[in-house]
Amino acid sequence: MTQLRASRLNTTAPRSPKFLGDLLPTGSWKRRIVFWGVIPFIALLFIYWIMNSFVMMAITRHGSEFPLPDFTGKSTTEAQVQLLELDLNFEISSEEYSPGKERGIILNQFPIEGTKVKSGRTIKFVVSAGQKMVPIPDMAGKSVRQAMLDLETSGLVLGEIAWAFSDTLPERVVVFSYPGTDAEIPMGSPVNLMVNRGRASSFTYMPNVVGMMLSEAVKRLEDKNLKQGIITYRTDENYLPETVLEQSEETGTELDVGTEIDLVVSSTE
Repeated sequence: MTQLRASRLNTTAPRSPKFLGDLLPTGSWKRRIVFWGVIPFIALLFIYWIMNSFVMMAITRHGSEFPLPDFTGKSTTEAQVQLLELDLNFEISSEEYSPGKERGIILNQFPIEGTKVKSGRTIKFVVSAGQKMVPIPDMAGKSVRQAMLDLETSGLVLGEIAWAFSDTLPERVVVFSYPGTDAEIPMGSPVNLMVNRGRASSFTYMPNVVGMMLSEAVKRLEDKNLKQGIITYRTDENYLPETVLEQSEETGTELDVGTEIDLVVSSTE
């Protein structure tokens, strides 16, 4: 009798369903779109979120900004102490002559006051180089008019004019200046002149009274043997009342003793 042998079942063992196999059958166009389009896009979004939320925040120190203080008017030494406390650096971008400002005083800054900055930022300063000093030109032997032009070219202004009387020196020329020639003084300072009139005469020179109070200007005219002329008032709120705005003769003009000088004076009405 032939013995029966157990035969292997010709059935295939059940397989586990593939990922989204029912919705995205293998080889379908939907599956290709998801695996080659949607999933990479989601991965890129996730990477962008990680970079923006953590990596870039650490690099840029997001949230650590603070308003920059005002350093103008301070010395660089004072500013440096405050900058160290704020973990900031500075550099001097340029120096400028500034009347009335000591050397080393900060005139301008970049960024400006109130700008949001972060630690480690370098702040640029424009610093005062102090008062520019200029030498007094040699004006001996020159006319008063030429001396005034030389002073203007040098950045100086005419101060008082006094006169001497001498037959041995050329007439109507500058004898010397005070301060003396080649002395260095701050730009914009007045320089006084001594002028030879030759023999004693009845001539004088017109002083500069613009910018003075009227009472002071009248006294200055009297000191130069000149008289007060017509006083005209003009409304000008940029000046204090009774301030001389104009004079009828130019500064340094040779005049007869007793000449009347007309003045224009400021008024608030």
